[in-house]
Amino acid sequence: MIAPARSTRPQAVLFACGQNAVRSPMAAGLFHQLYGKQVYVASCGVQKGELDPFVVAVMDEIGIDVARHKPITFEELDELEGLNFDLIVTLSPPAHHKALDLTRTIAADVEYWPTVDPTGIEGSREQRLNAYREVRDQLLARIRERFGRPGAGNE
Repeated sequence: MIAPARSTRPQAVLFACGQNAVRSPMAAGLFHQLYGKQVYVASCGVQKGELDPFVVAVMDEIGIDVARHKPITFEELDELEGLNFDLIVTLSPPAHHKALDLTRTIAADVEYWPTVDPTGIEGSREQRLNAYREVRDQLLARIRERFGRPGAGNE
């Protein structure tokens, strides 16, 4: 039996969200840790934001350093290296609309993974960190589910 196309791991994945400051850098960092050099990964946003310090903290907890991440937009990424991705994973409605717009001129699949923006959570520092941890852990589970076991390649 032939496996569905979804089991084939793309060669280049782009994670996109609103400002490339929370969800997409988390997803790209997690993806890179799992798949390393097997698949090229990048992230961008619809608008330019500033890296959220809570992202740095919760990623550091699991040994991923994103402190040097510089948020960029789709346009800046296109200027820097082009938009040569097999798959664009969008994590917010604005990013999804932007990616669908781009696929009129580039050949890339687009998947929408609705992901909560933890920046709106109020409460103590620990409550806010927990919201970011939940997003991180949900992204990790979704990445593993979608892309399979690290080292498995295109099965």
